[in-house]
Amino acid sequence: MATSIDPSDLESFSAHLRHSDRVLALCGAGLSAASGLPTFRGAGGLWRSHDAVQLATPQAFRENPSLVWQFYSYRRHMALQAKPNAAHYALAELARRKKEFLTLTQNVDGLSPRAGHPASTIHYLHGSLFDIKCTSFFCDYKESNNITDPIVPALAIPQGAAQPAPLGTATSSEAATESLSQAMRGTQKELDISDDRVEIPVVDIKDLPQCPKCGNGLLRPGVVWFNEMLPKDVLVGIDSFLEQSPRIDLIMVIGTSAKVWPAAGYVDKARDKGARVAVINMDRDDTPGGRYGLNRGDWFFQGDASIIVPALLEGTIGDIKPLMQEQP
Repeated sequence: MATSIDPSDLESFSAHLRHSDRVLALCGAGLSAASGLPTFRGAGGLWRSHDAVQLATPQAFRENPSLVWQFYSYRRHMALQAKPNAAHYALAELARRKKEFLTLTQNVDGLSPRAGHPASTIHYLHGSLFDIKCTSFFCDYKESNNITDPIVPALAIPQGAAQPAPLGTATSSEAATESLSQAMRGTQKELDISDDRVEIPVVDIKDLPQCPKCGNGLLRPGVVWFNEMLPKDVLVGIDSFLEQSPRIDLIMVIGTSAKVWPAAGYVDKARDKGARVAVINMDRDDTPGGRYGLNRGDWFFQGDASIIVPALLEGTIGDIKPLMQEQP
């Protein structure tokens, strides 16, 4: 679907943003879609033959920590291979330009901090793939920004001999030629372990990440699983921002329907303080939940967040492309 922005909507949004002091951004998986990361959400959200949602629970980890760690190790690996897109950089620059701008992200992929988003202006509602913590009840070990890949040798992505692309599946003659060339050279490549036709080893529990503090607890990913509470310090930080002033000027809802609480509640709380709502989403029907939906004077920008967000913010932050070119 082509992405386009109505010029009058762009002008009115840009004018409102320029005169806005207190701004919120609520972000979901759509923010990172252009970076190529699978979301494992919605219809067909399978990893191998497993419902990805069912793997994201404390019960799944208790029953099969090896499988759950293989799933999250794969996600860590894919996130580290991905690069932040223009929307990540645009929001990071807005955070540097506006002192009272706060981002609330449901994403765990680590792309926002890699785009240079100031740590003091972003809250991670669902944690991070790169945080880890001990599962032992009596141990408080936690570690942030662990980007070791693989986190332990037993979780390395398996390698296999390159195979020529099946007949008719190559996207171009050049791709078909390269695929055949790699196969003839016996090139080793990472196997796609999200495909259940690819065999993966059974990892012994003793080879999974172990706690270096207590010595007898398994480490687990520092993400918020289903049926778990959101981080208390994150909720306190958000509430503090909301209560600091009787007014919020704008909330941008980017790449998420915001129909799940507390995300839906933040849209309501911002509107109760006078905020106008700007939604950036691929699906026209994916409007925020809560009490209000969209009102007259709000905006809905349909399309790719990596294209729309930089365009919407350009009047305040300038062209983001030079900044992106400066990044390694």
